[in-house]
Amino acid sequence: MGSIISALPRKSPINVNMTSPQADMVRDIIGSNKVVIFSKSYCPYCTMAKEQFRKLSIAAHVVELDSRNDAEEIQNILEEITGCRTVPRCFINGKFIGGGTDVKKMYEQGTLQKFFT
Repeated sequence: MGSIISALPRKSPINVNMTSPQADMVRDIIGSNKVVIFSKSYCPYCTMAKEQFRKLSIAAHVVELDSRNDAEEIQNILEEITGCRTVPRCFINGKFIGGGTDVKKMYEQGTLQKFFT
């Protein structure tokens, strides 16, 4: 007897064009800024992530996806890069460090601060 979850239809893999102008833009933003947060302005987890950097007086390059027409494509690209398409997607020195709860936990444990000393 299978579980209810195994009976649910699975999402088809998305074909992501990693050579698109949007993919180039995402890689350029990640590579040319110390701190990058891909966010949505109304998302409480995004606010949580941004707040941790504000506490450290660290300016983050924030891309608010809800103000962009290509948000869906950018989220697909971020899924390809990070393994998940939810926001926030936070990067330091070009490296993906996690989402909102990850960043808050890093701040509380003192590990986020070590990136800036």
